[in-house]
Amino acid sequence: MTRTRVAVGADRLDVLADRLRGLRIGLLTNPTGVGNSFRTTVEQCAGLPSVRLSALFACEHGLRGEHQAGVRFEDERHPLLNIPVYSLYGTRKKPDAAMLEEVDTVLFDIQDTGVRFYTYLSTLVYMMEACSETGKPLYVLDRPHPLGGIQAEGGLLQPGYESMVGAVAGTPYATGMTIGEYARWYQGRMARPCELTVVPMQGWTRGMTYRDTGLPWILPSPNVPTIDTVRVYAGTCLFEGTNVSEGRGTTRPFELIGAPWIDGERLARQFASYGLAGVHAHPLYFSPTFSKHQGQLCGGVQLFVTDPPRFEAVKTGLALVRSVHQLYPECFEFLPPVREGGRRFIELLTGDSLVPDRLGEKDGFERITERYGREAAEWGRERDACLIYK
Repeated sequence: MTRTRVAVGADRLDVLADRLRGLRIGLLTNPTGVGNSFRTTVEQCAGLPSVRLSALFACEHGLRGEHQAGVRFEDERHPLLNIPVYSLYGTRKKPDAAMLEEVDTVLFDIQDTGVRFYTYLSTLVYMMEACSETGKPLYVLDRPHPLGGIQAEGGLLQPGYESMVGAVAGTPYATGMTIGEYARWYQGRMARPCELTVVPMQGWTRGMTYRDTGLPWILPSPNVPTIDTVRVYAGTCLFEGTNVSEGRGTTRPFELIGAPWIDGERLARQFASYGLAGVHAHPLYFSPTFSKHQGQLCGGVQLFVTDPPRFEAVKTGLALVRSVHQLYPECFEFLPPVREGGRRFIELLTGDSLVPDRLGEKDGFERITERYGREAAEWGRERDACLIYK
C-alpha cells in the first residue's frame, strides 16, 4: 500500500519564484525545515535563482537544534554561507529593525507541535509583529499539525499572563491548527496586520496522522523525539512548573513523570481512579541523566495513549498533577517565580493562577476541566474562519 506523500510549504518554493525574484530574504527556521527530498530550506533558499539569502533567524534550541530547553544563545555567522544568524532566544526574543534592514522579506519554516507553550508559536507572533512594524512581507511555509489538527483543548491564556510560553491572550493549551492557520488567526487580531502569505501544503487533510503524510519526523527540539511525546506534551508539560521531573534526562521525556519521593504503584492507582478515557499510567522507575533529580532514582509513571481519538492530554496532565499533590502534599510544590515579583512558571504555562490556586480543592479538578471544556468549544468556533484544510 502506497502512503500519501504530502508536499509541505518548503516543497513548494517554486510558487514564490516570481514574488521573490531580485529580493534579499531572511529565513527563520531550524532542523525541521526540510522538504520531501531531505534538502533543508536553508539550502533551497540559498540556491534560488535571482534571490539572495541574506540573513537567518534562530528560535529556541538554535538553528541546528543543539541547545537544550531554556538555554540562551547569541548571534553568530553561518559557517558556510557567511551570513548572520540572529538569535531570537538570547538578549532579544523579537527581531529589531536593524536586523530586518538586511532583508526585503521573511520566510518562516518550522514544524510546530500545536501547543501554546511550545515557544515556536511565540516566535512566530514576534516575527509577525516585527514585520508589521518594518513593512516586511512574511511567508509562512506551512507544515502538518502532528496530531491531525482536529482536537483543541482549553484553557485560554488570560490577559496579563503573556510570556515567551504564551504570547497571545485567548490562545488555548492546544490549538488544533497548523502553524500557518495560527498565523492567519493572529493576523486577524493584530492592530496593524502584517503582510502575510501562507504557502499551503498539498495532499494534507485534517485528521491525517503524521505517519500518513510520508514525511520524515525531525526532532523539533531535543526533548520531543517522537509523535508519542507530542501526543502527551500539552498535559505533562505542566510538570515543568513543579518540583516533579517531566522526564527530561530520560529516553521518554514527557511520557515519564516522577520524583524520588513518589511510589509509582501508588501514583498509578490514584491516577486510574479518575477513569480517563484513552490513557493508561503504568508504574515505572527511572534516574534522569540531567535536569530535575539528576542521578536520583525516581518513582513515577509512564503514560501510554491507548485510544488517541478519545485521549485528552490537558485533562490527563491536570489529573496527574492533582494526584501527586494529593498523595504527597508535604513534598510536592509549584516552583516559585524566577524573579522577585514575577509570576510562577505554572501560571505562565497554564495562562492564569487557576491551576496552582484551585486544583487542590475538593472539586478543583472538575471545575477547571469544565471551564476548559467551554473555552475549547469557544476556541473551536473562533478558529473555524482561519482554517485552510478541511
